Amino acid sequence: MFGSEKELEERLATPSAALVADAARLDGDLVLLGAGGKMGPSLARLARRALDAAGRSGTRVHAVSRWSDEAAARALREDGVDVVRHDLMGGDDLAGLPDAGGVVFLAGAKFGTSAEPYRAWAVNAALPAAVGRRYRDAAIAAFSTGNVYPLVDVTRGGSAEDDEPGPVGEYAMSCLGRERVFEHAAAVLGARVAILRLSYAVDLRYGVLADLASAVRDGRPVDVTTGHVNVVWQGYANEVALRSLLHARAPEPFVLNLTGPETASVRRAATRLAALLGAGPRFAGEESGTALLSDASRCHGLFGYPDVPLDTLVAWQAAWLTRGLPLAGKPTKFSVRDGRF
Repeated sequence: MFGSEKELEERLATPSAALVADAARLDGDLVLLGAGGKMGPSLARLARRALDAAGRSGTRVHAVSRWSDEAAARALREDGVDVVRHDLMGGDDLAGLPDAGGVVFLAGAKFGTSAEPYRAWAVNAALPAAVGRRYRDAAIAAFSTGNVYPLVDVTRGGSAEDDEPGPVGEYAMSCLGRERVFEHAAAVLGARVAILRLSYAVDLRYGVLADLASAVRDGRPVDVTTGHVNVVWQGYANEVALRSLLHARAPEPFVLNLTGPETASVRRAATRLAALLGAGPRFAGEESGTALLSDASRCHGLFGYPDVPLDTLVAWQAAWLTRGLPLAGKPTKFSVRDGRF
């Protein structure tokens, strides 16, 4: 349980022994592109701590963003992270960015892109082309999304990495475009690439469980039409992102589904949250036979199972709201079925 954001950040920044061992093997400095978003700050702190624990305090972690949140930038500097102000979409030349042996690509556009689809394509597909050229000699771990898959029968166990993509809507299409552009960097430029198809990281300040808990607390009905979902502890997702740099390859990228092992029932999760919050859940709709689900067996085989299981995440989420701790105000919209975000 956590009593403050500081305690949550401390947990997210604590590396496992396996990550420390892999950090010792990474080449050169790290550059995190788009590090001012939801995952970036905790990922930067974790990388810094892992490298320090591996005896590599001289290896730099460069967190690149516009950094409109000055407090977040200042906090990272205090934690030993090199804050780099750069507008990745502002026409600035990427040649001015620091060199690196490893790059984590976190930039992305999702919400609001149904009204301005060109934004999704510019950030998700055009920017990776410039990144691939700039960092062709580095290992690149690029975050993608499970949205590149189609909705699947909830009884089949989720889409695997070798399944055919079937993106629904322009956001998902642009994310597949991001993957194809990084594939081009691997095949043509020789960049070593790992593509991480992430499905719903849980940070307690945001994520599917935060969405459900907020709805239950506020007395809003929970739509169960999309009745099943995958989630994963963000600390695990951050660790996998860093460790996947050692698996990046060319000419074909290393592709990995990144999520938890459970196919979580939205109704059951909301009911459990309601019990912990002392509220009565309200539901709308009926469960469909399909959902956006991923099979992360390959990930768990390589990096182990997430260290925080679903039941613990649910308990943590309820306690977070009970204690009045802050939420990011960034809903996942996991229940959207037509791809319009």
